Amino acid sequence: MRTSPERRLTRYALPAALLAAGLALLMPGNGRLWDTLNRALPSPPDPRVVVVGIDDASLRDYGRLSGWPSDLYGQALRTLDEAGAQTIGLDVRLSDLVQNGAGLPGVFSRPNVVLATAPGETTRLPPGWRSQVGVSVLNVSPDGRVRSFQTAYPDRNGTLQPSFARQLAVSAGQTVPLDTLPRLLRHVRHDPDRLGAIPFRDVVNGNVRFGDLQGRVVLIGLTAESLPGTARRDADGELTPGVLLQARAVSTLLGAPFLRLPLWLTLLLCVGVAVLAVMVRGLWGFVIALAALALAVPLWQLNVLFPGVTVSLAAILGTALVGLERWTTLRNLGTRDALTGVGNRLAFTRAVEHRWPGREGRPIGLLLVDLSGFRKVNETYGRAAGDEVLRDLAGRLQTHKRRGDVVFRWGPDEFAVLLDNAGPQDLSRFSEKVQQTLEGLTYRDLPLRASVGGATTGPEIRTPVDLVEAASRSRYRMKYQREQGE
Repeated sequence: MRTSPERRLTRYALPAALLAAGLALLMPGNGRLWDTLNRALPSPPDPRVVVVGIDDASLRDYGRLSGWPSDLYGQALRTLDEAGAQTIGLDVRLSDLVQNGAGLPGVFSRPNVVLATAPGETTRLPPGWRSQVGVSVLNVSPDGRVRSFQTAYPDRNGTLQPSFARQLAVSAGQTVPLDTLPRLLRHVRHDPDRLGAIPFRDVVNGNVRFGDLQGRVVLIGLTAESLPGTARRDADGELTPGVLLQARAVSTLLGAPFLRLPLWLTLLLCVGVAVLAVMVRGLWGFVIALAALALAVPLWQLNVLFPGVTVSLAAILGTALVGLERWTTLRNLGTRDALTGVGNRLAFTRAVEHRWPGREGRPIGLLLVDLSGFRKVNETYGRAAGDEVLRDLAGRLQTHKRRGDVVFRWGPDEFAVLLDNAGPQDLSRFSEKVQQTLEGLTYRDLPLRASVGGATTGPEIRTPVDLVEAASRSRYRMKYQREQGE
C-alpha cells in the first residue's frame, strides 16, 4: 500500500522531537529575550529601598571621602536611626573607613548595618566591629552593561563571599541563599513623582522627612558625577551610579523572585510544539512559533522567565521538517510513480546511467516482472482494484529486494528491479526467490500470474539497451515455457 502524505509526515515526528530536545538542552535560557522584556516592561521603583547619595555638593562641604571623620558618619547614622530606618548599607570601601580612625567601631558596631568590601579585599573586621559585610560587585556583560548580579562571589580560595545586596536583603528579613547563579537585575522605570537619591549632607544636617526613611532599607553611596569610575551602564545603556544599581539588586531580592522553568519542562514544551508543528502541517507551525514567543510577555509580568525563543525555534524546526518533506516530494515528482511510490522509467534510466561506468567491478543485474490477468481485474472490478493489485505487487518486490537494489515501475503492469553487484548466480537465486514469492497471486476469484526474466552485464552486454533486451527475452522465454507446459 502506498504511504499517504499524512503517514509520511508522521515519520517526521520522531526526528522533530529529537532535534527539539537537543535545542532545549543547548538553549535552556533566553538572555536576550529576557533583557528585552526587562527594558520594555520595567518595574516601578521599590518604595522600601532608599538611596542616600554622596553627591558633588557633599564632597565640596566635607572634602575627600577618605578623610571624612567618624563623627560625620555617626551623625548620618543617628539621623537614620531616629527616622526608624530598618537596615543601613554603606557602599563605601571598607579600607577607606578603617583609615578614618578608632572611633568607627562605635559608629558601625550594630547588626542592622552592612558594609561593602571590594573584590579581593579582606572581610575581616577590626576587633569590636559587629557589622555585616558583603562584596560590592555586579556582573558586567561583554558590552559593558550591568544586567545581572549574584548573591555570592568566590574569593581567591574558592570560598563563597556574600554579596552586598544579599546581605542587605537578609538584614531586612528576606531569606536569600548563597549561590553563584546569575540573577536578572530588574530594570526600574523613571518615576518623576518620586524623589531621587537623598543628598548625604541633608541626612547629616537632619533636613529629611522621617516618613521617607521609616522602615526602609537605606543605601549610602557615591552619586557624585565628578568622580570617574563610580558609574556603570544599566540595561538601557545609561550611566548609572553603582549605588543605584545596588539598590535595584536589593529591590530584586526583596520582590517576588523570577521563576525559571525546570529543564525537563522546557524540554517537554519544545518536543511538544515541534511534533505539533509537524502534525498540523502548512504554515500553522509559524503561528505556533509566534504564539510561543508572545506567551513570554504575560508570563514575564507574572515573574516567570519563559524561554519563548527556544520554544518558538522548536516549532519552526518542526515546520522546516514539513517543508523538507514537501520539497523532497516535489523534487521526486518527475521520477516517482504516483501510484506505487517506486521510481518510474525516467528514474530507471538515470539509475542505470549512474551505475553503468562501474559495471566491470560491480555487475549490474536486471529483473523484469509483468503480470498476466491484470487486465481482467480492471475489466471485472474496476481501476481501483487494479491499482490495489499494482500497489501490492510493488510492496512485495520492495520487501524482498536486497540492500542496494531499486524497484521501478516499468509499464502499466510491469516492474523492473535493478540489482546491485549481481553476477549470474546472484541473479538466478534472486529471480527464483521473486518467482516463489509471486506464485499463487490472486485478486478475489481471479488468478494472477507473474513472469520474471533477468539478465546481468557481461562481455556480450555493451549498452543499457542490450541489458534491457536480454532481460526481456528471458522474461518472454519463461512465459512461453510456462504456457507450453500448460
